[in-house]
Amino acid sequence: MRPWALLLLLGALRTGGSAAPVPARNVLLLLADDGGFEIGAYNNSAIRTPNLDALARRGLVFQNAFTSVSSCSPSRASILTGLPQHQNGMYGLHQDVHHFNSFDGVRSLPLLLSHAGVRTGIIGKKHVGPGAVYPFDFAYTEENSSVLQTGRNITRIKELVRRFLQSQDERPFFLYVAFHDPHRCGHSQPQYGAFCEKFGNGESGMGWIPDWKPQIYHPEQVQVPAFVPDTPAARADLAAQYTTIGRMDQGIGLVLQELRRAGFLNSTLVIYTSDNGIPFPGGRTNLYRSGTAQPLLLSSPEHRRRWGQVSPAFASLLDLTPTILDWFSIPYPAYSIFGSRQVQLTGKSLLPALESEQPWATAFSSQSHHEVTMYYPMRAVQHGHFRLIHNLNYKMPFPIDQDFYVSPTFQDLLNRTRAGQPTHWDKTLHQYYYRQRWELFDCSRDPSERQNLAPDPRYAPTFQLLRAQLLKWQWDTGDPWVCAPDAVLEEKLSPQCQPLHNEL
Repeated sequence: MRPWALLLLLGALRTGGSAAPVPARNVLLLLADDGGFEIGAYNNSAIRTPNLDALARRGLVFQNAFTSVSSCSPSRASILTGLPQHQNGMYGLHQDVHHFNSFDGVRSLPLLLSHAGVRTGIIGKKHVGPGAVYPFDFAYTEENSSVLQTGRNITRIKELVRRFLQSQDERPFFLYVAFHDPHRCGHSQPQYGAFCEKFGNGESGMGWIPDWKPQIYHPEQVQVPAFVPDTPAARADLAAQYTTIGRMDQGIGLVLQELRRAGFLNSTLVIYTSDNGIPFPGGRTNLYRSGTAQPLLLSSPEHRRRWGQVSPAFASLLDLTPTILDWFSIPYPAYSIFGSRQVQLTGKSLLPALESEQPWATAFSSQSHHEVTMYYPMRAVQHGHFRLIHNLNYKMPFPIDQDFYVSPTFQDLLNRTRAGQPTHWDKTLHQYYYRQRWELFDCSRDPSERQNLAPDPRYAPTFQLLRAQLLKWQWDTGDPWVCAPDAVLEEKLSPQCQPLHNEL
């Protein structure tokens, strides 16, 4: 029996084995690029996102969803493998001089799905490699097209989705639409604006996206997140970001319309999330909540009782691979990447949350690089309302990436700091650059994570509990940094940390 035939049989068994034909279960994964909570469904009343809001009404909204790494390629690799960056090998960005790749032996989600008879497709920004680890049957990405066209031109995206669905055979499918909005582009295509908000708007030299009706926002209209400086420059930046979020939202509406027209809407699990935090101070590349918390919408046609509900249960983007495998009833294989140590997923299927509320209350994060020069390894755990961050390279200043550096928000912050003017920020640049080795926050009393409780002896039991949780997860996931920075991992015979006596 072919693998796809087995999946169809399992679908029939789920419905009691009736004689009526049962449509194959499918998955549509929608990913924003540096997207945040600028969505009506997450209580932002300043922006108009009718399509995402409609998707939220048709699904479950997670209040506490987190990426496992606040960086583009590492996050996408973690989403597509279920393994944190230190375990799958994508330590930093994939493209150009950064050149990070997942290990050759990693068995990614598209690879597992393909072997099980599921047709796979990707449209938009891929940003992971090598190709043999991340194969797709249908692929239009920056590897064979313009990422502006496949990631921001929503008319082109609509046409590609239609092409994928019209060529669909009897197999179930997994379609991954990775928008390039609302990523910054002031460093690469500045002619289109700080967020490419002018791209395709019909003005002279900007091109035209027929299906896009641009929504223009004024700086005074936006909602400034608590971790972003409230300045005219930041507000103008956010207004531009809002316009590109609007373009993505309209694109999501077009994708879902194609799904409906092709007759797949009522057999498809639709997932919407983002890869990492927004590209503002405290956002992307940080393991604070402001850098790791993500929107997550799960829309299942089979779980209508949970439609429109909000879940406080903790979810991680490491959960997406086990969730999708569970949806297709595909087991995770027994294998090893190096030696004889078997790979195990530490994420969980989110499908039980579509049945009833779950008690999940823990999420882990791991970051090593962003750009190749940005070596600032961090590990973090949030358990309940406490977050613990371990800054391994804490004696060095926190690094700044290229596109964030040239952004109007950061340039204004630099200029204000140099001139001794008020920054209208909740911290100084010095505090942002130089961090303590351990940071412990009580997010219920300190949602902005400003008061570090790690040195406070009253919180020693909480600190030790979270530190033990984090350390166990590092060992379980084979983290090469598990002993750093004050010991060396010797693992050939009996894995253990050997002290360096380096005064840390």
